[in-house]
This record gives sequence, structure tokens and C-alpha cells, in this order.
Amino acid sequence: MKRMESFPTIISVDDHTVEPPHVWQDRLPSRYRDTGPRIVRAPLKEMTFLGGKFAPVMGEKGDEGPLGDWWVYEDLHRPLTRLDTAVGYDRDEIRLEVITYEQMRPGSHAVPARLADMDVNHVQSALCFPTFPRFCGQTFTESADRELGLLCVRAYNDWMVEEWCGPEARGRLIPLTLIPLWDPELAAAEVRRNAARGVRAVAFSEIPPHLGLPSVHTDHWDPFLRACDETGTVIAMHIGSSSRMPSTSADAPPAVGSTITFANCCFSMVDWLMSGKFERFPNLRIMYAEGQIGWIPYILERADIVWEENRGWGGVADKVLRPPSELFAGHVYGCFFDDAFGLRNLDAIGVGNVLYETDYPHSDSTWPKSREVAERQMAHLTPDVVERIVRGNAIDLLGLTADGLWHP
Repeated sequence: MKRMESFPTIISVDDHTVEPPHVWQDRLPSRYRDTGPRIVRAPLKEMTFLGGKFAPVMGEKGDEGPLGDWWVYEDLHRPLTRLDTAVGYDRDEIRLEVITYEQMRPGSHAVPARLADMDVNHVQSALCFPTFPRFCGQTFTESADRELGLLCVRAYNDWMVEEWCGPEARGRLIPLTLIPLWDPELAAAEVRRNAARGVRAVAFSEIPPHLGLPSVHTDHWDPFLRACDETGTVIAMHIGSSSRMPSTSADAPPAVGSTITFANCCFSMVDWLMSGKFERFPNLRIMYAEGQIGWIPYILERADIVWEENRGWGGVADKVLRPPSELFAGHVYGCFFDDAFGLRNLDAIGVGNVLYETDYPHSDSTWPKSREVAERQMAHLTPDVVERIVRGNAIDLLGLTADGLWHP
């Protein structure tokens, strides 16, 4: 393949940070340091990942089994795994195994090393989702102590803004913050607190009922949505942010779920398009990280047909006042890292509704060849369209400077 003479530097809207051990220990009140999130090195007793369910069991000191670093928080024991940080390893060597910080690529958790790995990959700036809190902070929602949970959310956000995206990052790391999902008023306050310091993206669950929370069809989330609408904060939903990856059976191997990961985004997008929220909150924007884009044209076509033919009995005539495809065009962004089919059908999606990502440092990541993948899959597109996909749309959506950097 011939390399394009000039290819714009990438703004990735879906990368990940593996939180350093000190994030919560440095920021929580001293009375919570023994129950708040902390790292313990311990052996693995057993670990399975079947039917979309991840089930690790931590052993006791002195037990046999490979040693790994575990996040311990209240009764939760969650190990660092090779899937958390797989870049730099041959795909056939990547296994579901526990690891330590010393066994991961430093760019997973250290800012200078991350910037260096971004340089290798032709990436200028990156928005990073969390690891231990999970993709929308549901770890803290599931905790028993709500006061501690709220302190953990705020501590993470402070670390994200002040340290991960702080001066050392030189504007190249873009903050993505969390909310206390259990209280929409507290969530709204946290959105506003972070918006006041320049944050324009917040993580949310693709399917809240899977977390035992109300759906977007209720008015439960309105305080949170109003805060996002009024501050220009985009709602970022990552696959798996409902704590349930799509699968077909309890014994289906992970490859089944990995093939159909887009399904959660598909279901979620239809929820939002049929919820009436975009009519009530006209400045609201949502994005689907790692959901790919090739499935979008059919869903928009089908949603428009249902809206046109069945909205009377379908329960949406009084709240969805425009065709869903029009709502999508003004409010929804699909994110991809490897989707040649979607790019061949870009006209049916919309050039302005597509964002690029690299998924560093996960096993699906295109690092260090994200530019090569993009050049191969975008060879048929004009330079102005390529520019919009790999950086221009992200600049507009995330309120970055004209040169693609974040400044508080």
C-alpha cells in the first residue's frame, strides 16, 4: 500500500488509562485508606471469562498461582490483566492472565511514556477511559458506602484533570470524567464542577438498566442531561459500560462476544433515538466508543421506517417529533478503529458523525499502526473528509483548540 503523502495527526477518542496505584490513596481522607481502592500483590486462584462474565478469584499470601497486582476496594478484588494492556505483544501471545505493573507497557499508566507511544503511532491527542472504575465508574456505584463512592469519583476526576491531563501532558491528553451514577443531582453537580475547569466529556452507561438504574426513557436522568446540555459536555458511552458484554450463552467463548460487541451500542442508540431526549435537550451530544460504525446505516433506515409507520402505537409519537435519522445527524457520533465496511458506506452515516480511535493499550488496539490502518481503509476518501474523521470532528465535539489540544 502506498502511504499518503500527508496524513493528519490522529485525535483518538477512545484510549485507556491504567490508573497508577496512588490515585485514591493520595486523595482520600485517611479514614478511608484501608477500604478505598489500593493495590495488593497476590496470587491468582482462578479466573474465567465465559458468556461475557469476568470472574477472577484472588488467592491468599503463600498460595500457589501466578502473582499479579490486584485492586482491592471494600469486598472487591480485581486483578490487572494482560487484556488491560496488551500493546507490544504478539496477538497470539495475549492470554487472559494476571500481571503486575512491571509487566505492562509503561505508557499504560505513565504520562511521558504515553506521549512517546502516541508519537510512535502518529497520534496527537487522546481521550482516555478508565480501567479500575470500569468504563463509566460503575465500580463505585456498586459499592456499599455511598459517601466513600462519591469521594472516589471525585478523586478520580481530580487525578484525571490535574495529573493525567495536567501540565506534563502538554494538552495532548483530553479529560474524561465520571459521575456518581446513583444520584442524578450529584451527577449534575459533578458535570458542572468539571465543566468549570474545561472538561467537555463525561462517561455514562450504554444501558443503565443493566446496572439496576432507570432507563433513558424516564425523567430520572434529566438533571444530569440538563447539566450536559447547558455545559456542552458530550456523553461518552463505551462498549461494556453496562457491565454486560453481549453474548449468546453462558458457555460461549470470548470470541463470540468480541465479534458482536457493537450490539450494546446498537441497542443503546435506538433507546436514545426513541427517548425524546434530543427534543428536550437540543444541545445534547452522545458518542459510542469502540462500537464501530458499519451497522449504523441499517439501524437508521429501520428506525425511520418504524417512526414513520408505527409511531402511533409504538409510544413515541408525542415525544419523537422528527425522523430518527435526523436526530442522529445532530446528536450522535460513532467511533471506530478498524471498520472498512463502515467507511465504504460513509455517506449513509454522515461525515460529521464519525470519530477515529486507536484503543491503546487494549488487545484490539491498532497501535503502532493506526496510521497505516487508516490510510488503507480511507484511501478512497478525499483529504478534507479524512481530516474531519481523524481529527476535525473530535476538535469540534470536545471543544479542543484549533491545533487539536486541550486547555482548561
